[in-house]
Amino acid sequence: MAGILIIAHAPLATALRDCISHIYGGVPARIGVIDVLADNDPAQVMAFAYAEIARLKEENGALVLTDMYGATPANIAGQLAKLDGVRVLAGVNLPMLVRAVCYRTVPLDTLVDKALSGGAKGVHEVAAGSPPPPSDVGCGECAPIPPEPCPRSAL
Repeated sequence: MAGILIIAHAPLATALRDCISHIYGGVPARIGVIDVLADNDPAQVMAFAYAEIARLKEENGALVLTDMYGATPANIAGQLAKLDGVRVLAGVNLPMLVRAVCYRTVPLDTLVDKALSGGAKGVHEVAAGSPPPPSDVGCGECAPIPPEPCPRSAL
């Protein structure tokens, strides 16, 4: 199972983890957060990020999710991408994170594809009178992000 580290401008990382806790009824194992404050020393945050990756990394690696490409949190996260078995995605949103949590048992390359897909497919314009999304997509452990059901639904 891949570890997941969220590095974002404060308080986004913690807020995303809290959303996952709400959805899953608790924080799943091996999910860490780093909220980057404006007055943080980037070198200290970097050292903490390396320690968090060492703590969270599992047999199929670790996925680092960050908020805005080119900003300090993403630059810190980008340094972690140099490590074996660590992949970094910028532009995190809740659908991306939910998909990452759902698919964290698959190989890291597949996990990255699923997380990217969840992030992109989770962005929609909602107009007045829009029909709700289908409720039969997902498996109860994963949020319904069309069109792919969670692999656990076959269990």
